Order: sequence, then C-alpha cells, then structure tokens
Amino acid sequence: MKITLISFFLTTLFYISGPTTGIQNSRSDNNGNSDSTLITIPLNIKFNNVSKEYISEKRFKIDSFYNKFINSPYYSGSFIVAKNGRIIYEHYKGFSNTKTGEKIDANTSIHLASVSKVLTATAILKLVQEDNLMLDQKVTDWIPKFPYKNLTIRTLLNHRSGLPHYSNFPGIMKKAWNRKKVLTNKDVLDLIIKQKFKPIFANNARFDYCNTNYVILALIIERATGQNYRDAMQTLIFKPLGMKNTFVFNYETDRDTVSKSYRASTIFPWDQYDNLYGDKNIYSTPRDLVKFDLATYSPDFIKPELLQEAYYGYSAAHVAKPIKDYGLGMRMRYLANGEKLVYHNGWWHGNNTSFVPVKKDTMTVICLGNKYSNRPYATLNMVSSLFAKKTEEIPLPAELEIKE
Repeated sequence: MKITLISFFLTTLFYISGPTTGIQNSRSDNNGNSDSTLITIPLNIKFNNVSKEYISEKRFKIDSFYNKFINSPYYSGSFIVAKNGRIIYEHYKGFSNTKTGEKIDANTSIHLASVSKVLTATAILKLVQEDNLMLDQKVTDWIPKFPYKNLTIRTLLNHRSGLPHYSNFPGIMKKAWNRKKVLTNKDVLDLIIKQKFKPIFANNARFDYCNTNYVILALIIERATGQNYRDAMQTLIFKPLGMKNTFVFNYETDRDTVSKSYRASTIFPWDQYDNLYGDKNIYSTPRDLVKFDLATYSPDFIKPELLQEAYYGYSAAHVAKPIKDYGLGMRMRYLANGEKLVYHNGWWHGNNTSFVPVKKDTMTVICLGNKYSNRPYATLNMVSSLFAKKTEEIPLPAELEIKE
C-alpha cells in the first residue's frame, strides 16, 4: 500500500512537470537553433523549445566544468549534455583502437559496463507492461529448478535478493573451479542450481549490489520473449527507438571489432566473465542513450506509473536522512536539501561510464570512458552544480587514473 501511494504521488508529479505528448519533436524550432543538433525518436513527444540564450549560458558553464573535472590526458571517451533532445554540449576524444588509430566520435559504441543494467531493467518493465511477466512474480515461475524459492523479479532488480556474486564462485568452489572456462549466463545458472550456494542473506532483507541478479534477469527476458537476450533487446528497445549504434556484445564474433578498453596505454585482456550479459556487455553511444532517455517521457514507450517503480528507492525507507538508494535498475543520490538525483555508473575493465537523466529539467548528461579513470563519474557533480537547487559536492569513487 505504501509503495502504491508513493507511486501514485510520483506519477501525478510526473504528469504535472513532464512534457506533453502528441507531437513528435522535430528538427526545427522558432528560435532558429541551427547550431545545435536535435536528437529525435519515432515516438510522439512534445518538448518546449530550447532558446539560444539557454544553450549559450549552459554551454559556457558545462565547458568550464568539463575541462576542469573530466577532460584530461588520462581520459578517453565521449561526453554529451542534451535538453529536450537538443544537444547543448558534446565532446569526443581519444581512440577506440590505438593500434589502428581509430578515433572516438559520435558513432563510436563504447562498453556501457553497469549502465547496461538500466536497459536490462527497462526491458523487464516493458515485459511487465505487456503482461508477459509481473514484478513480484517468483523467479521459479520462469526457472523452475532455481533453488531460491522466495526470490522475485523485483528483488533481482533492486539488488535485495541475497544471491552470491558470480565473481565469488571461484573462492567458494576453490579447486573445483575451472579458471579457463569462459562463462555464459546458462553456466552461471547451472552452477547455482548444482552448487546451491548459500545466500548472503534472506530475500528482501537488505541491499547488496550483485551482478548475478542481472545475469538471471537476462535469462528471464529470454524465456519471456522466446528470443536470445541480444535479439530481445533489439526488439524491445534498440530498434523501436532508432538506437542504431547500440548492441549486445557477442563474445564469439565481436572481440576484434568493438572499441577497446585501456589501462593507460595497455589494452585490457578478455577474461572468463566477458561472455555474460544483462549486468554489462551492451555497447552504445551518448546520442543513442539520449534517445533512450527521451523515450522515457512517452507513455507509448513505458507508462509513467511503471517507470516510477524504477525511481522508487527500496533500501533507504527507514533511514532518516538517506544519502543514496537503489530502485529498479537506477541508483539515487539525495542532496542535503532532499532533492533526489537518479543515475547509474558503470565500471568494467577500462570502461568507466555515467548516465544521469535529470528528470525535472528534461536534461540528459552522459559520459562514456574507455580508459581506466574516474573522470566520467564527475557528471553527478556537474548535475548538482548546474541543475540542482543547491550546489553540493558529491564524493567521487577512489582515484582510478593510471599515468602513462
């Protein structure tokens, strides 16, 4: 009941503050902003025009922040800030492949790392919307041999399942672990079924960020759609939104062609977890992710009341002044004034990524890096300083820069 009332309140607020629907956003406006690209999607959404004055003001501030906190000799990647689909600022630097000299540009797909979870969670919500599955449905309804009978789709999404981390399986199994085997999602499931690893805690007892949750969610997507995860994501999200540079990595065919990730000037080697998907392994561009964010303002893509389930915090309900929380595939940061920012960061090999949809300003801030560095995570501070009611310094993760 509590969650239902909160969802109703948030839905009402969403409708009052969000864009109106019924007219597709187009490439022209009354202010003649021909110097900034407008990203569009094939859905009916009407946003307010973005004036030259707004673009000029924000562009100056963003450029100053970007060059001070993100742009550095140790950073390589792509960065974008867009409002209502209108690109206010974007910058690309570095190489997707230093050996071939291929530079990063607007069409370079970079590994999203855990930002992939946002897209996996959205695919689940789309299937809920289509009545293919339910958030509080037991995992065993889709995977009958799954040994943890109380786990639900919701507790996988919000990391309250208590499942053990697949990266800890070698330590648990010790000599029985095959370190040379490149794991698939099915392998992870088979190990869970066979080994019946002890849960970290009882289902829904607390929060523990765990990639295993999203590996299992990807398998549920496959069973609910009858497609492999790669094709299901194209069907549910990428193709309908025109995300032409977004795809799920295929370990067997894509290793030589995808953008590389680096630690200083050294390419990160592939390891036995690089064939797992759902928790990671989606490649995309900032412009494609802007398309995805734009779609979240359209009930034709996903209903507002369902989207608010993703933006509801499940793990800080009993904390007097929470600092952070997690929804369904979205992280949250609470500022001192109570304002909530939603976002997701990612880190896999040399890829460090950040996706920050600023819902109250219909703004999207994205930074995708392919060179081991914490610079992309400065985006949350940028949002706090430029778009929140009160500037607040948000601590960055531990330093990740590796000098040449």
